[in-house]
Amino acid sequence: MILDTVGMFDAAAAFPEQLARALDVSQRTIENASLPEHEDIASVVLLGAGAAGQANSLVLEAVGPTIPVPIVVHQGYGVPNFVDVSTLVVAVSFDGETSETLEAAQDALEDGATVVCISGGGSLQTWAATNGLVHLPVMPDAPVERAALGSLAVPVLILLERVGMYPGAEAWIGAAIAQATIRRDELITEDNLARTLGRRLGRAFPIIYGGNGPGGAVADFWKAQFNLNAKVAAFSNQVPELTREEIAGWGQDGDVTRQIFQVFLLRHDFEHPQVSSRLDVTEEVLVEVVGAVYVIEAAGEGLLAQIFDLELIGQFVSLHAAVEQGIDPGPVPIVAEIASRVGDA
Repeated sequence: MILDTVGMFDAAAAFPEQLARALDVSQRTIENASLPEHEDIASVVLLGAGAAGQANSLVLEAVGPTIPVPIVVHQGYGVPNFVDVSTLVVAVSFDGETSETLEAAQDALEDGATVVCISGGGSLQTWAATNGLVHLPVMPDAPVERAALGSLAVPVLILLERVGMYPGAEAWIGAAIAQATIRRDELITEDNLARTLGRRLGRAFPIIYGGNGPGGAVADFWKAQFNLNAKVAAFSNQVPELTREEIAGWGQDGDVTRQIFQVFLLRHDFEHPQVSSRLDVTEEVLVEVVGAVYVIEAAGEGLLAQIFDLELIGQFVSLHAAVEQGIDPGPVPIVAEIASRVGDA
């Protein structure tokens, strides 16, 4: 019997529906919102910590190739010094109580920026209403923040489409929903890829590598899912940088590293040719020094669909890794304990 008190498996399986609902609600909510004109926006800053920060990072990678202005993900307190009246700042929080995001949003408004808030209620929504700011809802379709990637990311994508920074968002999200449905249906079968990988991982430590940009952002997401769901130490990095530094750390102790590490290489169709070549060579090198190397290939039409496809696989692999060790993937008491001890949310 699977120990899953929060319902993490059900939440992962509902990801396509989560995307679809977030799309519908975001479009209806933003329809009559007062937003700056495209030409009045010189930069975009996405505020968010934890899962909201990860969602923002994936949004950045999806829109980065086409967005005509600089876009920055900020995951801490305060805001970058360049924020001014020409900056669109988007504050994202699952429950609206993230202290870093609240403080940063307040600082951005004081600097004259246009601030749009996205949350599931809480103090962020109250503050937005008090200051007459646009607020988009995060739908309560997930039991915990890290299972709400679609609910967090889709409103940002629709907002960026509305201000002319991500044309065709609705179509790209539709393609992502289609691929997520296909992948979900594969991952809920009895002998699926994620279950197999979770079993093979066993008590080894996962290392997740991807190409710089989308692959690296999803690798960071996988790492966090392993940390939070399987309660295991995990590590991530991206090519080409890891091939200039970290790869040298695999030069010895193969008799030890083969016993305790396994590597997941995340691949997609939009890699730079040199990044693809470096990932190929990295795979050849790592086979000799780790217990196993698993290549995970994204599918779907468009970059956004492939990002979400890899993300969904990562959710399920981490959940099955938890099951294999008899771990309840839902609760993360250490996170709550640290927040409580420092008096932070």
